Amino acid sequence: MAQAQKAKSPAAEPGYAATDVTPDETPDSSRYVGSSNVHFDTGMRELSAWRRAQIPVIAGAVYSIVRTLGPTLRYEILGWQHAERVYADGRRIIWPFWHQCIIPVLWWGRHRGVVVLNSTNFDGQWTRRVIERLGFGTAQGSSTRGGLRGLAVMARRLSEGVDAGFTIDGPRGPRYVAKPGPAMLARKSGCPIIPFHVDAEDAWTLRNTWDQFQFPRPFSRCVMFFHAPIYVSPMAEREELEAKHAEMQTALERVRDTAQGWWKLSSAERDRIRADWNA
Repeated sequence: MAQAQKAKSPAAEPGYAATDVTPDETPDSSRYVGSSNVHFDTGMRELSAWRRAQIPVIAGAVYSIVRTLGPTLRYEILGWQHAERVYADGRRIIWPFWHQCIIPVLWWGRHRGVVVLNSTNFDGQWTRRVIERLGFGTAQGSSTRGGLRGLAVMARRLSEGVDAGFTIDGPRGPRYVAKPGPAMLARKSGCPIIPFHVDAEDAWTLRNTWDQFQFPRPFSRCVMFFHAPIYVSPMAEREELEAKHAEMQTALERVRDTAQGWWKLSSAERDRIRADWNA
């Protein structure tokens, strides 16, 4: 079984600066684990021959776009000390985030030892190929099909030393309404939930999509906010689970609103928020 190490990440090292860094210079959780880019659950929906033929074409195109765009993005990371403390305690992390910001998350989170709950529909099947090429593991399931099976896979992987990620309002929305999976997984695994959000200063927004999907423009600056961890007791009953789910929903809204408002702030206001989030 992979063991969580207690080595510091760059965010804890002397001279580390979180502002305007390239992806390879941002805090790195991959040092704590081995490779995770494995497909852990092969149960898939049956698709027509035409749909199956589309999967590799779409996946290849999307991967090429992400691989070309990603190195141009610059990330500022705020609140990463919460993750550092969890890793130092020998635990893994459950990462929920909104579907809207998946592109910058994919690039920043590549090869960091994260298994993502992935849907079994057509979109989920081509998405799986993209994220696995970027070094993520996948567990198949969603809020509408196979969710408990996917959670069981993720719980097992957490116990083996791999983080778990959720596009928490996916795969089909409603937008900004969190699904309950992370609270259930936190109770079962003993691992905390750390909600986060990333927002690009300059991005295209696909207005006709359910999630108002955002696609950062090349060379855009991105800011990421990580919330304090949310712990769920292994003895939690329904009422406590619902309360923890509501707490996660509130935290997701907070990191989203803070990130999206970042670009309208003055330098002094940004410095004040940096001091608050990095305290």
